[in-house]
Amino acid sequence: MELKKLAEDFSPALTQLEISLIVTHNAFQQWVSRCGVAAGAAGFSSLELLVLHMINYGNGTKRIADICFALKIEDTHLVSYALKKLTKADLVVSRKVGKDTFFSCTATGKGLVDEYGRIRDRCLVRTLSRFAGKDLDLGEMADMLRVLSGLYEQAARQAETAPL
Repeated sequence: MELKKLAEDFSPALTQLEISLIVTHNAFQQWVSRCGVAAGAAGFSSLELLVLHMINYGNGTKRIADICFALKIEDTHLVSYALKKLTKADLVVSRKVGKDTFFSCTATGKGLVDEYGRIRDRCLVRTLSRFAGKDLDLGEMADMLRVLSGLYEQAARQAETAPL
C-alpha cells in the first residue's frame, strides 16, 4: 500500500489515539498529584512523586541513570532536582558507592508510598475491578503501551535523523 493511501486510512484514527494519549497523560499526572496530596505529600509535583515510587519499586535502590531509564526521562537534571527535593523532605537518602550515588527511600518515604498505595486501592483499583472479567486485561494493556512507546521512540529517532 502506498504511503499516501496509508496516511489517508490511518491518520484520522492515529490523531484520535494521540489525543487520547494526551488526555490520559494529563489525567494520570493529575491523579498522581492529587493522590500524593491525599497521602500527605502536598507540595510535590507528579514527577517528584513518580521518582519516589520508582526508587521504592523493586529492590528499593536506584541510581539517577536507572530512574531516568525506567521513566524514559532524557533530561537528567529533572530527576536530579526531584531527588534533591525528596532528600530535603527526608523521603529519600543517598549513598555513594565508588563513582555512583544510589538513592533509597527513608522510612518516611516508604510510609508515604504505602499510604499512596492504600488510596490507590480505594479510589482506583476498586473502580477498575468492576471491569474485571469483561474486556479489560491490564497486563495486555501494559504490553500494548510498551509497544506503542517503542514505536514512538523509533519514529522520534527517524524524525531526528531523516534528511529533510
